[in-house]
Amino acid sequence: MRSVGYLLIGIFFGIVMFKSEAASWFRIYEMFQFQSFHMYGIIGSALVLGVIGVQVIKRNNLKSFFGQRITFIPKEKSFSRYMYGGIIFGLGWALAGACPGPIFTLIGAGFMPILIVFAGSLLGTFLYGLLRKKLPH
Repeated sequence: MRSVGYLLIGIFFGIVMFKSEAASWFRIYEMFQFQSFHMYGIIGSALVLGVIGVQVIKRNNLKSFFGQRITFIPKEKSFSRYMYGGIIFGLGWALAGACPGPIFTLIGAGFMPILIVFAGSLLGTFLYGLLRKKLPH
């Protein structure tokens, strides 16, 4: 039954992504050309809401849907892992015109050429799984 709830949340997220034009290749192109604040506003809003959400969870000791306490495990800080990962992610985003969230939104909206991007993202995830032990973590 929880799967239905997750599906409905995903559908709602997809509608919001599409209607806010966050899944629009044109808006993503504008962002990378520094021609519009639109995408930076969406990303900034998500960042602020995420920080507030994490603080609420930490301060109120909230539990998950499964009744388990939500804990945040600190990650090891390193410059190279975030720089290399960010550069690869950003280049892929710029070349494809879509990050992972909008890929599914665009498929749902009927833009079938994005299936090539989806296949590439699956291949990239598979390659990461193969090379994970050799990459900086």
